[in-house]
Amino acid sequence: MDPRSTECSGQTGGTGYRLSGLEPELSITSDEALSLEELPKRAVILGGGYIAVEFASIWNGMGVTVDLFFRKELPLSGFDDEMRAVVARNLESRGINLHPRANLSELIKTEDGIKVITDHGEELIADVVLFATGRSPNTKRLNLEAVGVELDQRGAVKVDEYSRTNIPSIWAVGDVTNRMNLTPVALMEGTCFAKTVFGGQPCKPDHKDVACAVFSIPPLSAVGLSEEQAIEEAHGDVLVFTSTFNPMKNTISGRQEKTIMKLVVDAETDKVLGAFMCGPDAPEIIQGIAVALKCGATKAQFDSTVGIHPSAAEEFVTMRTVTRRVSAGTKPKTNL
Repeated sequence: MDPRSTECSGQTGGTGYRLSGLEPELSITSDEALSLEELPKRAVILGGGYIAVEFASIWNGMGVTVDLFFRKELPLSGFDDEMRAVVARNLESRGINLHPRANLSELIKTEDGIKVITDHGEELIADVVLFATGRSPNTKRLNLEAVGVELDQRGAVKVDEYSRTNIPSIWAVGDVTNRMNLTPVALMEGTCFAKTVFGGQPCKPDHKDVACAVFSIPPLSAVGLSEEQAIEEAHGDVLVFTSTFNPMKNTISGRQEKTIMKLVVDAETDKVLGAFMCGPDAPEIIQGIAVALKCGATKAQFDSTVGIHPSAAEEFVTMRTVTRRVSAGTKPKTNL
């Protein structure tokens, strides 16, 4: 998204956001947010994904008044709904002002700052307005049409399971293919390309059970299928195990911010389909859990693993009681 444009595309495509009266100095992207000369006192962020939530947490932690606007009921579309609700509660408890199902309609330069007008008629003043609504693949300047490389409707390069385009001599990896836009995934795709083309070892990138993290405060980390995805894909019932507790560091400090852990299990095979955590050190812990899921671990194997005490991670191997059992094809009932 170009901050000098009067339009910026939304995360899910469509007509995107159109802001009338937009001038170049009235909005920034995450590029400019990393090189601000002064820390703003008041920030408005538009978006509900990784960048929006992370910058909201960073600026809030530095004392900035933050208003976060997003189009859905909860931020972080694509993540497990129950964990999205946890992140939303944590953001609000830390003083971030959430504006769900909201959009911006106009930005106006004033003596006091930037007047932000929402589609609900709400008005507020900000020192900086950050658009974190997603980016289009940067393919326009490559002149791919001249050689016949096929692009999708968003401009992403179409590739097969080996990352080869429709032109046999041209390959593409990373965000430009709009498959799974994470840096380690791009590295994996590049490695598979090198093995296939230069190493004589045909290798398909595996996008299943890729762990990821949102570095909010506290962070959210996930691997595998969300509860919603598991219910949709499972042939039988899905078991959900959850654990909520107050970390010892919070007990000492008095902060009432719970750590939440969750396992999603196939009731028939006992295979762990997904693991989620929101709390301190979540990415460090889920990275290890990701290895177990990649190996096809079962809930029984989790249960037979002795925990490290005292640690938060031991909760993943001591969750014995089923929180709920959900039949395949039914709508998940999460504690939102």
